[in-house]
Amino acid sequence: MKTSQAEIVREYGPFEGTRNIGGVTYDGRRVWFAAGENLRALDPETGAELKTIDVAAHAGTAFDGRHIFQIAEDKIRKIDPETGTVVATIPAPGKGADSGMAWCEGSLWVGQYRENCIHQIDPETGTILRTIESKRHVTGVTWVDGELWHATWQDDKSDIRRIDPDTGEVLERLDMPEGTGVSGLEADGADLFYAGGGGSGKVRVVRRPR
Repeated sequence: MKTSQAEIVREYGPFEGTRNIGGVTYDGRRVWFAAGENLRALDPETGAELKTIDVAAHAGTAFDGRHIFQIAEDKIRKIDPETGTVVATIPAPGKGADSGMAWCEGSLWVGQYRENCIHQIDPETGTILRTIESKRHVTGVTWVDGELWHATWQDDKSDIRRIDPDTGEVLERLDMPEGTGVSGLEADGADLFYAGGGGSGKVRVVRRPR
């Protein structure tokens, strides 16, 4: 396993009225983050806030190319990001104990924090299709270039790791600086990860190793 220190290249926030950052996703133009009572979008170039959607946003956030999926308590809501309309709701697999979430190949991939695993679920029904075991508490989840990455946060230590999606074996690990946790995770499709900072109220940009 390859291990290195995470390189934080930028920070956004903290944002007014936001005590905790949950899930994070990226729609190609805007970075969306779960801010508890609402879902917010920022411009990754300037850091300016662009939009707020009044929907509960407690944990993982994902984008399928058209809609945003947002976990709140024991539900996953499918949201039109332009209108803010909730177009569908499915049960979350952890029944309220869910963490990060990603979209890949027609499925949602939902982290289970204390269960140390990631569920692949059907986005129409919420049915669990398969489960990948992890070695630590799972927070954010993202796919990029066919690679599955997830964040961990346990015993005041946090890292971002690439795992084998078939076996769960850890292939690569980026250790976050001491005192810096990752609550949500999303790749930009190129060289960066957007990482929710939990109670810091920040969104951090971490360089993705290539």
